[in-house]
Amino acid sequence: MKIGQFLLQPQGYKAFIPEEFPPKDGLYLSTKLIQKASMATLSLGKLDGITQLLPDVDFFLFMYICKDAASSSQIEGTRATMIDAIEATAKTSEKLPADVDDILHYIEALNYGLERLKDFPLSLRLIKEIHKELMEGARTSHFADPGNFRNSQNWIGGTTPSNALFVPPPVHEMNQALSDLEKFFHMEDELLPVLKTALIHAQFETIHPFLDGNGRTGRMLITLTLCLTKLLERPVLFLSSYFKRHQKTYYERLEGYHHGNIEEWIDFFLDGIIQMSQEAIQTAKKITALREEDMKKIQTLGKTAAASAIEILMQLYKLPVVNVSIIEEWTGFTRQGASKVINRFIDLGILEQKDENQIYGRSFMYWRYLEIFRD
Repeated sequence: MKIGQFLLQPQGYKAFIPEEFPPKDGLYLSTKLIQKASMATLSLGKLDGITQLLPDVDFFLFMYICKDAASSSQIEGTRATMIDAIEATAKTSEKLPADVDDILHYIEALNYGLERLKDFPLSLRLIKEIHKELMEGARTSHFADPGNFRNSQNWIGGTTPSNALFVPPPVHEMNQALSDLEKFFHMEDELLPVLKTALIHAQFETIHPFLDGNGRTGRMLITLTLCLTKLLERPVLFLSSYFKRHQKTYYERLEGYHHGNIEEWIDFFLDGIIQMSQEAIQTAKKITALREEDMKKIQTLGKTAAASAIEILMQLYKLPVVNVSIIEEWTGFTRQGASKVINRFIDLGILEQKDENQIYGRSFMYWRYLEIFRD
């Protein structure tokens, strides 16, 4: 299937010029691929069902989003980790990589998009708003023009368009391709939503409408589309982790998409949906088991102590890195009382001190919970 062609530009380089999207002759996908799409849809259904059974699922969402944010940012070269981002959010450490800012901006942008989707349609305007949240004030190596589509030629790889790996559409063709993509968001068709999501991501990355931040914005678009189509009630599928794990193949399949190898891209994407859904189901089960185990530990405390400990445990699912000040804020306890609670959680095997040699400014981690989310 042809989605465009590389044409020589007056400046002497070849740029990708998209055809009408979706292809006017239709999308003809193999029976085998349609069957895999059905399997992927079923996997998402199972995941959604499992996560609906999680008690207070909203407490766990930060971790799911943080994992996706870290993986997506690392694909673009960020070295900071998910735990760095959690520590930055908790403000428990000043010794963090500078590029943790990339992950924090991603979290803010994705949360913004998910909240905005509740009363605003998926659109080019929303994509620009998300990009602004992602890039404005962020650590970046060059001018990204946050929230605005580019008005000049960009390229991927190389030092100029002439020696680039890929040159996206020039501005005029980009605007037309974006218009087609926006219509595709809401087009009534017989495509399964997982197939549509795969195509939306690949087409967006092909258009590459921003000066910077296209990859991260496009991966957020996957999460937003899955939630918008009600395949997921909550953003609990970390597909960026799959792309990071298979980064070379991810780039190869997107490059193949430009040359019309649509089925190969979709096949790779569906494998990701199936694999990461299965892993996320196991994550949900592990969370449930750990929660039950730690609740039993807390029940061994006296009635009054157990009541406050349960409240703190629930907060730890939102923020599994704490210090005395955070416990004070959560509970209203004095510093001495907050320290006593932390020591009690250490004795129960729930919290561990991050650095045993540190005496002042200590931080404590819910390691067993954090480990569930680490690759």
